[in-house]
Amino acid sequence: MVSKSSPDFTCPVCFDIFKDPVLLLYSHSFCKDCLQKFWREKKSKECPVCRRQSSMDNPPLNLSLRNLCESFLKEKSQRASGGSEVLCSLHGERLKLFCLEDKQPVCVVCQASRKHSGHQFFPIDEAALDYKEQLNTVLKPLQEKLKEFKRVKETCDQTASHIKVQAHQSEKQIKEEFEKLHQFLKDEEEARIRALKEEEKQKSLIMKEKIEEMSKEMSTLSDTITAIEKQMVAEDIIFLQNFKATIESSTCTLQKPQGVSGALIDVAKHLGNLRFRVWQKMKDIVQFTPVLLDPNTAESSLIISEDLSSFKQTDPSQTLPDNPERFDAYECVLGSEGFNSGSHYWDVEVGDSAWWCVGVTTESNQRKGDTFSWGRVWGVGYGAWWGDIGPVHLLEQNLHTLRVHLDLDKGQLSFSDPLQNTHLHTFKHTFTEKVLPFFYSHSPPLSILPLKPSVTIEQRRLS
Repeated sequence: MVSKSSPDFTCPVCFDIFKDPVLLLYSHSFCKDCLQKFWREKKSKECPVCRRQSSMDNPPLNLSLRNLCESFLKEKSQRASGGSEVLCSLHGERLKLFCLEDKQPVCVVCQASRKHSGHQFFPIDEAALDYKEQLNTVLKPLQEKLKEFKRVKETCDQTASHIKVQAHQSEKQIKEEFEKLHQFLKDEEEARIRALKEEEKQKSLIMKEKIEEMSKEMSTLSDTITAIEKQMVAEDIIFLQNFKATIESSTCTLQKPQGVSGALIDVAKHLGNLRFRVWQKMKDIVQFTPVLLDPNTAESSLIISEDLSSFKQTDPSQTLPDNPERFDAYECVLGSEGFNSGSHYWDVEVGDSAWWCVGVTTESNQRKGDTFSWGRVWGVGYGAWWGDIGPVHLLEQNLHTLRVHLDLDKGQLSFSDPLQNTHLHTFKHTFTEKVLPFFYSHSPPLSILPLKPSVTIEQRRLS
């Protein structure tokens, strides 16, 4: 067991525990590197303690002292690992001070060493308190940032799950819609084949009757011809006796046979422009909605219909990702496509909604909480509105259907009642960015009415 105190193992030059100690003739020991450095600086080989000259260029290692130092450090390390105190790795002393320049705890021996010469020290407890306060100011914004990361990650997790739900639902709807189209085409195919078979049956029956009639007439003619031919070979007296009767029986009252007009299948009727005529008929089962709703913008309490033409309110607990495009403070939803130019119109069935607004808003209008601006909504509304809602024109009486006409080339946005054929309001404004159809209802449903599709044929005049 080493019982020596740490100063007995301290180099008189660096004041640290000996490293590779060497021994001079005067029984003074120093770290090997410390002694060589001292001699280079002094430019003489004198002892750093007694100042006597040394005759040795390379003093021998003090092996016993080195072993003692290693044992001392090992014992200190073992004591430190077994207790609550943290000891200096160089001197085995308790760390009581904090060096402000090197930003590390030190012991009293370190404080007296050349390495920390001129440095400022604080007691460990005072330094820890000061730096904890300093670190706390750094910690708070990091904690807030971590919360924000967690919030955004949660949204991303919800978004990832919602993507799968959207893909599944969309795939299901696509299959259902194509199944309807397939069924329509199948029914149309069967109907046209039935018409073809019916015409085949009718015309085959006509031809059958015609053939039977001609067969009878041919049989009659054949009998007459056979009788005449028989008389032609009879004896003259018999021929002459029967001539009058033969002439009378040979008189043919049958009309000259004619071919049957229109007897063939009317192929042009069945095959002519077949795809076009099927497509033309398809307009009876399809509809066109001029504006479609974007479910990714709908406030979470709204449910968008499968055909994206209407919305209604649902249980507020519906879980949807809080993506940047989604409204979160008002029961709003936007059209799926915006407009930069041209003339566009769409009809909205307000129905029984007693608190609504329909119009357009700029694409850059924010959709979150207080960042959303009613001042950037151009529309008409009805209901118990509060405060300033910007350019929205409030109606005195509710209506059933509203027509929106946006003419960006003329800088006009007009609203009318198509059922009463009355004009309601017109905004004159030059939009400098893309605008999106805007819909709000505190008591849905609201529906965008479809247009009846038509098929037209244009023939170009040859020059």
